[in-house]
Amino acid sequence: MRVLLTDGNFKHTLAAVRSLGKKGNEVTVLSHLSFSISFYSKYCHHHVIAPDPEKDPQFAAFLLEYVKKNHIDVLLPVSFAAVMQVVHIRHELEKYVKIPLAEDGALDIAGSKDRTIQFAEKIGIRIPKTWYPRTEADVETIAHEVSYPAVIKGSEESGFVRYANSPGELSEKYRMISRHSPVIQEYITGEGYGFFALYNHGSARAIFMHKRVREYPVTGGPSAFAESVYVPALRDAGLRILNSLHWHGVAMVEFKKDEKTGDFVLMEINPKFWGSLGLSIASGVDFPTLTSTMAVEGDIDPVCQYETGVRYRWLFPADLFHVMTNPRALPQFIRDFGDLTIRYDLDIHDPAPTFIQMGMTFAEFVLRLKQKRFWRPHGRPYC
Repeated sequence: MRVLLTDGNFKHTLAAVRSLGKKGNEVTVLSHLSFSISFYSKYCHHHVIAPDPEKDPQFAAFLLEYVKKNHIDVLLPVSFAAVMQVVHIRHELEKYVKIPLAEDGALDIAGSKDRTIQFAEKIGIRIPKTWYPRTEADVETIAHEVSYPAVIKGSEESGFVRYANSPGELSEKYRMISRHSPVIQEYITGEGYGFFALYNHGSARAIFMHKRVREYPVTGGPSAFAESVYVPALRDAGLRILNSLHWHGVAMVEFKKDEKTGDFVLMEINPKFWGSLGLSIASGVDFPTLTSTMAVEGDIDPVCQYETGVRYRWLFPADLFHVMTNPRALPQFIRDFGDLTIRYDLDIHDPAPTFIQMGMTFAEFVLRLKQKRFWRPHGRPYC
């Protein structure tokens, strides 16, 4: 099977490349960066420099020309930007390649935080209390209604997040990201959980769940260390959302477990592959292979069981950045090196990407310092 992946600079693209390549598939990777980690994997058969899907609208045209000229069985867009560019020319692309993506209406809901929250509320999923300001005057009114800390989120999937601890901060930080049509939410204190699934036109074909142990940024961000879990209440909430959307393809549904009530509270839906993909593969749910096989063969046998208690670590840069910005985690960070049961996104049989990751970690550190987004890029919620 010939599989085309976008966004070769992402860690989860690398996880997909390794998984697909180890099973004998011919893997091609696109990226706008020549030093993309996936390019250097021995499981990447072809790598191609392409426009940046997040910044360049020509990415879609480039992709169409590529699949016209090269025989590809399955296209797996990885980033949200790539997903949305693919959706815009879906009907042209589908003449040449299989694309396991949800229908436009479902993607519109999943890709917009305000629509996601409104949809979830209608089907009985607990959400943070949410306000939808349209003007600064609205924010001034909301500032006297919301409890603090409060969260300001850009409405799009890749939107910005800020924390506010007072009415003054709320107005200030709303102005900072007002062009992203932000919503304002109550802050939920608790651990982060994820429900992950592959669907075939409304039917769940594979599921997986994890709990975040460490993340970066420490105030809320992608997993730096996570553990596979199986929680029936989490499963039921995730299935209810994706069933109601008649989902197709992969998705991640992100929750927080409210430490006060124990309820799972919806944070967002990611209509794409997710950063912690390596953990699900290590636990026995190989989403990239399952998705590709389903796309080509029409269906797969359901995968509803997997190994729980698997702990997985993304050392470069996420876990390293976590401990640098949260020194209290240092003792456990060090102890974890002595635990031989912990899995890593490092592969001794495919070492080149690790060296690229190490170099890029230093470059990312310098860039974040320069842009003043290393320590607490979203601000600090005072609880």
